[in-house]
Amino acid sequence: MSLPALLDIEASGFGTGSYPIEVGFVDGEGGLFCTLVNPEPDWAHWDEGAEALHGISRPTLATHGKPARWVAQQLNDRLGGQTVYCDAWAHDYPWLSRLFDAAEMSPRFKLEDLRALLKPEQAVRWDATVKAVRAELSIGRHRASSDAKVLQIAYSRLAS
Repeated sequence: MSLPALLDIEASGFGTGSYPIEVGFVDGEGGLFCTLVNPEPDWAHWDEGAEALHGISRPTLATHGKPARWVAQQLNDRLGGQTVYCDAWAHDYPWLSRLFDAAEMSPRFKLEDLRALLKPEQAVRWDATVKAVRAELSIGRHRASSDAKVLQIAYSRLAS
């Protein structure tokens, strides 16, 4: 069975002013990519509750984050021409747009909601399956590539 590529974004918080701080994905063959994003000078929003969830601090981003242009180029190089799925499109799409706007680039891949792939009977079991996979893998805090991998495994279980 061919698996979809899944992308996840960790952010500075939710709502107006929030921005991507980590982008990760798992491709159709199970390969992982993840990188921290160095915030642009005008990206000021920070939610300590979000930091507690993902465990990424502002100093960590300043030290280890990559520029928005580099991140956008990596995503285009690795995902170009594909449809990539996410589980929180209403959040992930604006964050991805903010990243590409800062990079002055356009994505060469399409981001879609994972729910478009699920049949109604699969959708009913989605949350419980994701929770079970996360527990089996002993993944506590949210990080982009590990979250994407959890989503792909959950999808695989429901689709088989």
